[in-house]
Amino acid sequence: MLQIAQNIGIILAVFIGMEGVAWLAHKYIMHGLGWFLHADHHNKPIESFFERNDYFFLIFALPGITGLYFGMQNGFNYLFWGGVGITLYGAAYFLVHDIFIHQRFNLFKNTDSIYLRAIRKAHKVHHKHLGKEQGESFGMLWVPFKHFREAYESAKK
Repeated sequence: MLQIAQNIGIILAVFIGMEGVAWLAHKYIMHGLGWFLHADHHNKPIESFFERNDYFFLIFALPGITGLYFGMQNGFNYLFWGGVGITLYGAAYFLVHDIFIHQRFNLFKNTDSIYLRAIRKAHKVHHKHLGKEQGESFGMLWVPFKHFREAYESAKK
């Protein structure tokens, strides 16, 4: 029972920590040296279903895959459960960013959730900047409180 609790704790800690990793990667890699891949996500018309920005999905999946693989080789140790946390965060990121916010699939269009409205607002604020500088709201699941306030106020109308 203790082992199950520890494994769940690893998954949750890694999942939560991934928000910080995603924020840092978005601000300093995607809006830094990796801008050549991320730029089309901000300021180029979508010519196909895929963007160069989608390569980040593959790049950021590697640590999760590595953890799963090496964790399985060693009796489902902490590397495996960390890989599960990374993979679950990647799935959440895909659902929130690609499906909910950018509507790459025709799902989850309407919501009355203050939290989901705040996420959508924060991302819209992020995308108002077309260049790699002067960005804001680099996170995905944790957004500045001001967006919650704005979402709450707009829901009352």
